[in-house]
Amino acid sequence: MLLYVLESKGSSPGRQGFMMAVNENGQMCGSLGGGIMEFKLVELAKKMLVLKDTVHELHRQIHDKEAAQNQSGMICSGEQTIFLYRLLQTELQVVESIIHTVQANQNGTLQLTPKGILFTKEMPAQNFFLSKVGDEFLFIEKLGYKQNLYIIGGGHCSLALAQLMYTMDFYIRLYDDRAELNTMLQNHFVHEKIVLDNYGQLEKCIPSGENNYVVVMTVGYRTDDIAVTALLNKQLAFFGILGSKKKIEKMFNDYKVEGIDEAILKTIHAPVGLMIKSQSPEEIAVSIAAAIIQVKNGSLV
Repeated sequence: MLLYVLESKGSSPGRQGFMMAVNENGQMCGSLGGGIMEFKLVELAKKMLVLKDTVHELHRQIHDKEAAQNQSGMICSGEQTIFLYRLLQTELQVVESIIHTVQANQNGTLQLTPKGILFTKEMPAQNFFLSKVGDEFLFIEKLGYKQNLYIIGGGHCSLALAQLMYTMDFYIRLYDDRAELNTMLQNHFVHEKIVLDNYGQLEKCIPSGENNYVVVMTVGYRTDDIAVTALLNKQLAFFGILGSKKKIEKMFNDYKVEGIDEAILKTIHAPVGLMIKSQSPEEIAVSIAAAIIQVKNGSLV
């Protein structure tokens, strides 16, 4: 049984795109947001698999015990709509295609309707799309990694950041001009490692894009400057530079003297990361990851 969150509102713990797979023995993977709601829907899915008389159901769950109906049993407020669908033997090839695409770090389009699941290698226009009228709906999701993280510099902070971001929905590329750097060799958390002749090549390596996130953290000021200069005209979801306030102040003052538009500089997160007095590489990685998530989820005020 496939359980899929088609939409969510308010403080719902299960966001759009959350999913689970459950078999009749109770084995499962994924999550709808946890809590009593998830438990009840898993039990319902197991029952539907055993009885085999229902292929699909649509459940609206309201996280408010004062709701007249569709109470989820949770009190966190908000609501979510979950689609339960019993996968058919005839859809095995579709499932295998999805697995192959995801394992190959490729993208594709998943389409859900009450009639079943479809998959194509074409790229959708957006990460999620839902059209719903009553119990009829069309849900489309971009499968595979939805975000790209480009880490410029392969030192200790880079290694810690890659290890943390590896657990999230980011395809990670690491760039450095030192092929034999110890921490570069130890970094098994990135999907690609690219060794550059010089950081000026980044202009051709990293494209603009609303799903592209960049963090510059090279060995020093000179190489940071080269990397930043190469990327200044890119339109990115996130552009951050690791460094002290004094270093960033000098860098930006130099750029202003060179005639670089101050409006461009204001879009850069520098020094990058939330101000939590981070000290170790691991703490710095947490502060940077938090800043990236803040922007990705649209919570920056």
